[in-house]
Amino acid sequence: MCISFRGVRGEEGYVALEVGDGFDVHRLFDGRRLFLVGVESPFIRCLLVRSNCDVLIHAVSDAILGAISESDIGHFFPDSDRGIKGIKSENILSFVGRLLKDKGFKIENIDAVVIAEKPKILPYRQQMIESMSRILQIDATRIGLKGKTTEGLGFTGQQEGIAAYAVALVEKDMEQWQSVTGELNLLA
Repeated sequence: MCISFRGVRGEEGYVALEVGDGFDVHRLFDGRRLFLVGVESPFIRCLLVRSNCDVLIHAVSDAILGAISESDIGHFFPDSDRGIKGIKSENILSFVGRLLKDKGFKIENIDAVVIAEKPKILPYRQQMIESMSRILQIDATRIGLKGKTTEGLGFTGQQEGIAAYAVALVEKDMEQWQSVTGELNLLA
């Protein structure tokens, strides 16, 4: 979408914004360490998937990919590819961040929610935000992160799984867009 604006000096222009959302869920089981945005939690039950199971990174990655009109992370990192077994989710998010920049976009805002009875997110929140900020090379003030429970209801409430939702707002970076496409028109 393009939003027109009038600057404080009377100049007019357009800002091209795109939004994407992401969702991920994983089953919990005993015997593995739990990571969220690369931050280890002492929670005793961990996620069972091919990568290091970071449900939050997977949701954020899909939100960014949606905002830049790409497919989901399963397209780039399919379960059937034995070569990626055990891949660190931080590498997935880093790949997505590079793809975003290569397509001439920059992140304006990420907002994410982790749904779980345990672990509580608050004690790790700032660490997770700083980790995501470092991986995506954006200011931490552009990242919102919340933890919610389902008050004992459903698979997350029964501690059988963990879920995450994310929304990403991105903007075409005019300088990057021009260097990638050679076009001077942001609306092209």
